[in-house]
Amino acid sequence: MTTNWIDAAAHEDVPQDDVVGLLIAGRDIALYGVAGEVFATDNLCTHGNARLCDGFLEGHEIECPLHQGKFDVRSGQPTCAPVTEPLRSYPVKIEGGRVWLALD
Repeated sequence: MTTNWIDAAAHEDVPQDDVVGLLIAGRDIALYGVAGEVFATDNLCTHGNARLCDGFLEGHEIECPLHQGKFDVRSGQPTCAPVTEPLRSYPVKIEGGRVWLALD
């Protein structure tokens, strides 16, 4: 199976220790800069209708701005109530100063 990589952003445009929301291939995606790495998930909380790019990133956890539930940005797994459903997360690679996502 061939992976379809999509050019998402310049690596320098992903802030360190912060999150940015982008529309990529028609999807609302959150990109997180943590300890020199980049992670990607859907940008919409699975619990409430809130964009995670408006939340608070601490280490590898993003806190939803609506009800303060938290997710691990590496896997999308919930780490704090009230969220119970994981976020969809996406493979990321950095190549040529660009952030590439596999959205398949």
